[in-house]
Amino acid sequence: MLSQTCYIRNDNGDVLVLSQMWGPSHFFLILCLWACLDALPVAVNKTKVSPPVEELEPPKSADTGLHYDRYLREVIDFLEKDPHFREKLHNTDMEDIKQGKLAKELDFVSHHVRTKLDELKRQEVNRLRTLIKLKQDANGEKGIAVDHQALLKQFEHLNNMNPHTFEVEDLDRLIKSATNDLDNFDKERHEDFKKYEMAKEHDRKEHLKTLDEDARKKEEEHFEELKKKHADHAKINHPGSQDQLKEVWEEADGLDPNDFDPKTFFKLHDTNGDGYFDEQELEALFTKELEKVYDPTHEEDDMMEMEEERLRMREHVMNEVDTNKDRLVSLDEFITATNRKEFLEPDGWETLEQNPIYTEEELREFEEHLAREEQDLNLKTNDLMKQREELERQQEQLNAQKMELQRLKYQHHHSSLQCHMILRKSF
Repeated sequence: MLSQTCYIRNDNGDVLVLSQMWGPSHFFLILCLWACLDALPVAVNKTKVSPPVEELEPPKSADTGLHYDRYLREVIDFLEKDPHFREKLHNTDMEDIKQGKLAKELDFVSHHVRTKLDELKRQEVNRLRTLIKLKQDANGEKGIAVDHQALLKQFEHLNNMNPHTFEVEDLDRLIKSATNDLDNFDKERHEDFKKYEMAKEHDRKEHLKTLDEDARKKEEEHFEELKKKHADHAKINHPGSQDQLKEVWEEADGLDPNDFDPKTFFKLHDTNGDGYFDEQELEALFTKELEKVYDPTHEEDDMMEMEEERLRMREHVMNEVDTNKDRLVSLDEFITATNRKEFLEPDGWETLEQNPIYTEEELREFEEHLAREEQDLNLKTNDLMKQREELERQQEQLNAQKMELQRLKYQHHHSSLQCHMILRKSF
């Protein structure tokens, strides 16, 4: 599984890791939507196609991690139910899908699907408007008039100028936005991991500052010992090489390495049987290699680093084997790769400890950024303290005024009683 990770710092200065997990196979679901559907193309006579509305309940599918995930998945699910669109999709080239040519086929889908897409878009627009309002309220702008039309422009996955009907431009925008967002996903993961590693080093250095000289020396020696233990592991086979796959064939599949057959191997590990290695199936092939380096019971092994290593391996194999860049490895692409020299005689594979994640300059800039954030936080804290003190002072004044009013009211009431008694005596 892939994870979308962010790093936050709590009041104690500790770095917290928040991850959102989702299946990498869904990259392809977005990029080509359903180009590899199991069903064959269906010849359609649109005059006879009128499936009942009750059959249009979309099935559940995995979360992509995008903020417009539900809208995206529901649009895909309902378009998939139209026979004409399904047939065009099955026969459309990947690049044509990315360039938006498939979106024009929306004009030919059945009326009941278009009606449902209109409804989905209206729901999505309402959701975005609600988000805008919540953000406005959170910023203390409650009651201020909002130009929703202008603010909706920031959401590129739909045509905000027409909030009522789902048109060709909406499908085009949805495909392009999802493609772009998911293409940047790995890049963001690498950047998040770099921040995680720099935060870890920063915290280590800050901890050393709190120790005396002897304790600091022991801590440094322990740190170097852990690094050495982590680097002491069995040889890592080059990901996607014959040696690496043979090891899986022998240890995971329980087969004789001398009988290794690429086609059989592919079928064994194409776990969903769709004729492709998706990114999740590909990453599963590296587990044996990663277990040589990482053990969750060992202090020196960081599981966040293991997932980064897994990502590096998958990216490398995809770059080498996935020739049409559809984020899938077909059987033909796999067989072709196994006939290359790189497969039979690969270079060595350098693990993370052999590849610096960040430079000293990047670490310095990161620490300066943390210092500025801490300074800003302190200023805000001081401002809040002053505001609290001012509110408490005003509350004390109000309480004093209230007590004075009560005293005057009592005095007035007492005086009135005295006057009343005097008048009664007079009569």
